[in-house]
Amino acid sequence: MSGLAAELEALGGAAAPPAATARLREELLAALRHGAAELDKKRSGYEAPVEVAIGEGLLAATPVPAAFRADPDAAGERAWLLVAATIGALVDLADAPAPARPGDLAIRAGDLGGFLLLALPGAADELDEYAPLFFDEHAGGIDRLRARAVAVPARLLEGPELRAPIGAHHPLRVAEAIARLGGRPTDPSSQDEEAVLALLQPDARTVRPHEDPDPGRRIARRILQRLDGMGKWGGYHTDFAHLARGFAGNDRALAQDVGEALLEAGLLAEKPSVGQRHVFLNPRRAAEIRRLIDDGALPPGMRLP
Repeated sequence: MSGLAAELEALGGAAAPPAATARLREELLAALRHGAAELDKKRSGYEAPVEVAIGEGLLAATPVPAAFRADPDAAGERAWLLVAATIGALVDLADAPAPARPGDLAIRAGDLGGFLLLALPGAADELDEYAPLFFDEHAGGIDRLRARAVAVPARLLEGPELRAPIGAHHPLRVAEAIARLGGRPTDPSSQDEEAVLALLQPDARTVRPHEDPDPGRRIARRILQRLDGMGKWGGYHTDFAHLARGFAGNDRALAQDVGEALLEAGLLAEKPSVGQRHVFLNPRRAAEIRRLIDDGALPPGMRLP
């Protein structure tokens, strides 16, 4: 049992008295530092679980850099999946309804001692029981990670300024959208990609890649625009075979070849999955991806079929 969990158990969990706030805050930050160090390893939390703290409000502290709010590349895949599981737990605790429009998404983020603090409007009863349960439902299947959520007094997490993630398709917003639409943010196979695209696409800049006279470039721009609209950046990925969706006739075969060219150029990255090839937009190439979507400008040296 970690120092944070032991202190909370001795003091009554989320109902711990105000007099214990300073000591619990020290234990919380120590637990987050431990979790951050563990997430840099090939296997995380095997000696002591990586911990996420959830308080009434609903607020959650994660061992992920606070910079993730502005830069999705600030966290590796396993760290990102831990955040996605936390958002899934917050949505379950809040019993948040399905969003009808982008403005319904309410996730906010802040900086708690350098770590990512998440907030979702709502409240939960019996937090000591349900926070660990809901978190485990989302995080239990993350590869090479042992993690748990602990319920803490909300005052441990209060104070930092909370703001919306930067970017209409930021992974934090996508994770909330998936969870509120009934999917599992940590499991790509459970996601209704069409529903997520329909929800988030209205916030995207309107471009018309279908008017591009070059067939290969037109298809590349459409593929990238669609993946961007579904927030397929970094930790979120999709089956390579899905890249041809929406294309007809000879364009379907060309879309597969264009997908290979996008991978070769590094605009897409690949994650091997069981029996499938999964791909996602490379956050390190975000500027080049935007230029190709918006203006049709190919990165230097890139060739399309």
